[in-house]
Amino acid sequence: MAMNTDTQDRGQFGSSLGFILAAAGSAVGLGNIWRFPYLTAENGGGAFVFVYIFCVLLIGLPLLFNEIALGRKSGKNPIGAIRETGGNRFWQLAGVLCVLVCFFVLSYYSVIAGWTVGYIVTEVINIPVDFEEFVETPMYVIPLTFFFILITILIVLGGVSGGIEKASKVLMPMLFIIVIFIAGRSVTLDGASAGIEYYLNPDFSKINSKVVLQALGQAFFSMSVGWGLMITFGSYLKKESNIIQASTWIAGMDTTVALFGGLMVFPALFALLSPEYLTQGPGLVFNVLPKVFDQMPGGNLIGGLFFILLMVAALTSTISMLEVPVAYLIDDRKWNRKRATWTVGIAAMVLSVPSALSSIEGNVFADLRLNFLGNPLIGFFGIMDFIFGTFAVIVICLMLALYTGWAKKITDFADELALGSPKFKGTFRSAWIFFIKWVCPIVIGLVILDLVGVFGTPQQGH
Repeated sequence: MAMNTDTQDRGQFGSSLGFILAAAGSAVGLGNIWRFPYLTAENGGGAFVFVYIFCVLLIGLPLLFNEIALGRKSGKNPIGAIRETGGNRFWQLAGVLCVLVCFFVLSYYSVIAGWTVGYIVTEVINIPVDFEEFVETPMYVIPLTFFFILITILIVLGGVSGGIEKASKVLMPMLFIIVIFIAGRSVTLDGASAGIEYYLNPDFSKINSKVVLQALGQAFFSMSVGWGLMITFGSYLKKESNIIQASTWIAGMDTTVALFGGLMVFPALFALLSPEYLTQGPGLVFNVLPKVFDQMPGGNLIGGLFFILLMVAALTSTISMLEVPVAYLIDDRKWNRKRATWTVGIAAMVLSVPSALSSIEGNVFADLRLNFLGNPLIGFFGIMDFIFGTFAVIVICLMLALYTGWAKKITDFADELALGSPKFKGTFRSAWIFFIKWVCPIVIGLVILDLVGVFGTPQQGH
């Protein structure tokens, strides 16, 4: 067994359920509840949902198997996993990128998470908040961001089974209960049927290359592939665990929360406001939903619950983002967990400040401009999100598919998947190998070409 049992700092999941909840938690995040509804609104409603589910099944799931197999086979963090399986310096770059992506995304993702903490308070005590004004007030946003990163640090300090697994077993069921409750309230409003129709009845004429590429990007973002999270969590998994079954649960839970995310937003939006609010983009959840909650009986409590849900979803993701660089420092630099967690956490706090300030018009961080491979990026937050949250993640997915599919013997990774998964044989096994070697690299290659503007206007950062 390749596990480092000599250091209790590394740790291991105590149960398959703990692994599934922690990994599903890392996949279920703001991407499902904050990002999925506004991307659906921008890309034709039901048509986008249909393409998204397809992308999860055909691209997201094979890549998820790939990363968890690589992690468990090596028993290491993303850099160590590639080194341990014989990858040279070039392939190890994918691992380095994973550690960097998790650290940089943690810094700006925590800013959005900080907003959710502020909104929990304002909803419960029923103070109307202007979203634009709120995000331009650093005396609120920066302390809230630091508070959120501190909670993340305290959970990761507890280790794998004592911190991450324990927290996930409480947070994930809580998240599902709140999602079902709010979606249930939303779909039973008078006039909700128009929103349900818009959301779940696909108009196939709206499917074009932009919709497909946005759906693919969302599948990567939402399933947490290309971050190294799943490699790291896979490395804490026992050899007898069933990766196929666990991954299917993770993808299922992740997609369910995203679909419920839409059911919370669209029926309520059509019933209580009007469809013109669909064009709000990233502000949809913060700008529009408080107005919706105001019109429901007991709306401030439902609003408070909703933003608690957003905070929990963000927290289950930031825990895993912090764990990736921490695992690297424990494995490769031989640091103890306490030193690694505090160092990375405090560095993320410092780096979160420019992202928090980039919402303020006229601020130097708001005015930063960068032309990245033909993409005009504006603002520190936007630059970070496009380079690390979008572009690097997709490059990592491509490198990992090429690494296991071509640079190494893919049958070794198929054998790893078969351990604990007796049904992984025959057509199923051959299909996975075909997808990793051919389908995933070609599709990901097309997404990268689209991001750099080969097919016309480059995609905007998400």
